[in-house]
Amino acid sequence: MTTWSQQKKTALVTGGSRGIGAAVAERLARDGFNVIVNYAGSRDAAEALVRRIEAAGGRALSLQADVADPTAFPRMFDAATEAFGGVDVLVNNAGIGKFIRFADFDDALFDQHVAVNIKGTFNGLREAARRLRDGGRVINFSTSVIGLRMENYGVYAATKAAVETMTAILSKELRGRNITVNCVAPGPTATELFFDGKSPELVERMAKLNPLERLGTPEDIAASVAFLVGPEGGWINGQVLRANGGMV
Repeated sequence: MTTWSQQKKTALVTGGSRGIGAAVAERLARDGFNVIVNYAGSRDAAEALVRRIEAAGGRALSLQADVADPTAFPRMFDAATEAFGGVDVLVNNAGIGKFIRFADFDDALFDQHVAVNIKGTFNGLREAARRLRDGGRVINFSTSVIGLRMENYGVYAATKAAVETMTAILSKELRGRNITVNCVAPGPTATELFFDGKSPELVERMAKLNPLERLGTPEDIAASVAFLVGPEGGWINGQVLRANGGMV
């Protein structure tokens, strides 16, 4: 009989072509997972990541899909099942964030945040609840700015608060299947998305918010995910891990 620790496991990482998602995909591949790299529009980056994983001896597959589309996750789970036999780990990393004060936030942008951050996460959770293999892991992504309540982050933080609530509730709904559901909430992390539009002074100020006085790295966040999906993280369930260097 093949146990969870013995079988070759498969992880689906949404928004996996760049930034934190790419770091997570590479880390899980190094840890022995088959990896599905989901991307919305960055095809070249996703395919380059797959080539890096395969060159290092891993197995990976890139899949284009918009997580806000209700048909996306059934298609990705089907493709993962055909390629690798099923899905053991879902990492709901795909998300968007525009940091604008309430007075200037238009309806279309609000709807986009809800569609990707809340509905996109929900779409993944629903399919995982139906099809994730027993003993599996689900990791959602939130943000540590929920605790800071910073100006201009209201809509983004609100969508991520919804993600944290869904995390806790799904962890209870999956009782009896030995599946854990947790959330990682990074603080300021040195990615292309984080640096976009920020002055060097603002970046320095945000780096100093935590007592370690530096930005997080994508690899820092990937290490948190690797712990939660690995055998030593199996007793952690329904929790939010605030990976922020002590910022909040």
